Amino acid sequence: MKLLRTIRLDPSDTFVFERAADAGEWAVSGAFMFAHADPDALDGKSRAAFRGGFLGVASLGWSTLVQIVEASEADRDALVGALGRQLHERLGAPDLAVAHAAAEEEVTFAASLCDHPLDTLIAVRRTFEDGAIREAFRTLHPRGTRKPMRAFSFLEVESEEESSEEIHLVALGKEKRSD
Repeated sequence: MKLLRTIRLDPSDTFVFERAADAGEWAVSGAFMFAHADPDALDGKSRAAFRGGFLGVASLGWSTLVQIVEASEADRDALVGALGRQLHERLGAPDLAVAHAAAEEEVTFAASLCDHPLDTLIAVRRTFEDGAIREAFRTLHPRGTRKPMRAFSFLEVESEEESSEEIHLVALGKEKRSD
């Protein structure tokens, strides 16, 4: 069985997100964190988490990339239990049974993203479309022989859609100063 773990190739997540996930945490998509968000109200770091973050389960922090890793049934059960507790204790699920069912669904979805070789990196791009959250995932594979990944390795990218969104670096810099 394969699941997702957060990975940090450089310190950028600590600058991009309000709370960065620790490297090596079990991860899920985390789109549910924005289920009741007003897309127009998201800005700065919360907008960055919405657009491109995976949720680290232990910290409820965000990671730009996750890595497909081998996992045991016990790992999966522990992940469902940990996410269920977080949903109940920190995110307001009405009881543990409801939280556990939601956690099971999230972990099943995360596992469905692992239909690639071990050590494949996955990135997400989220948008609001027609009142719903849409997620597009892309995989990043090392080119050539398998060597440890570095922050600036050349990668082959699969399933990447061209973004129609424009990013204005000057405006982002001004936004950062006002945070």
